[in-house]
Amino acid sequence: MQTNTKILAREFEYLAPKTLDETLSLLDNYKDKSARILAGGTDLLVKMKTIDLKTDYLINIKNIPELNFIDTADGLKVGAAVSLSRIERIGKVKERYPALYEGIKSMAAIAVRNMGTIAGNIGNASPAADTVPPLITYGAEVKLVSKRGERTVLVEDFVTGVGKTVIEADELITQVNIPEMKKNSGSAFSKKGRVKADIAKINLAVYLEREGNICKDCKIVLGSVAVKAIRAKEAEGLLKGQTVSASLIDKIAKKASEEIKPIDDIRSSVEYRTELARVMVEDTVRIAWERAGGEL
Repeated sequence: MQTNTKILAREFEYLAPKTLDETLSLLDNYKDKSARILAGGTDLLVKMKTIDLKTDYLINIKNIPELNFIDTADGLKVGAAVSLSRIERIGKVKERYPALYEGIKSMAAIAVRNMGTIAGNIGNASPAADTVPPLITYGAEVKLVSKRGERTVLVEDFVTGVGKTVIEADELITQVNIPEMKKNSGSAFSKKGRVKADIAKINLAVYLEREGNICKDCKIVLGSVAVKAIRAKEAEGLLKGQTVSASLIDKIAKKASEEIKPIDDIRSSVEYRTELARVMVEDTVRIAWERAGGEL
């Protein structure tokens, strides 16, 4: 049923637990029903209004203290209810995790970032999610908790397809964990959309570790070019262990553009996305290398 964007057409039960344990009990009780988590609601509520997304129970976690924290002591740990705008204001994020900072800054309008969360951006499992490529390059994990226990899953493995993840019906993303960045490392994010607030035609993040003029390690992750954000592993293999030069960067950019699987849609053609990927990878690798202290 197609609805307008102003009303919620179906009835549901709204629940506002005050603690994490209470939330987990609700998820356990309603695991066989359609229970959905409300954190920022910037994607969920739109879907409920426009595509009649089935929801029996809406569980609001915005005001749960255990989910409202940022810990910068060892790497970066972000609670599931923390807004994107709050993350971008953390000095360490801009300084040590510039790809994530740039990914968040590229998202939508300020009003949306004031509501949306990083856990929601991951859990929505959109191929165009702007925080996912940076998080994958950093080796970030999501912590999943249920009444049965807890586990951590790499962001790279968490999303399995469009709108699909490995999360179970009784599990909740409670936090996102990003390791401490190594010395002589650099990262960068790039995005191309029709307008600034639009979703990406292509987005990508690059992370590099430098040892002299040699690339010790790297990750190149592209979004909006397949059913989920993907690593350009063949391009990474050409760069790892090699002396970095302008000609090598040109070579890996071409290889990365050959690895993606873009589609034709209303926003771009396959040919456009393929060529755009090549140019964007070239530019973003250069920026990440320079941020790692490297020279060309």
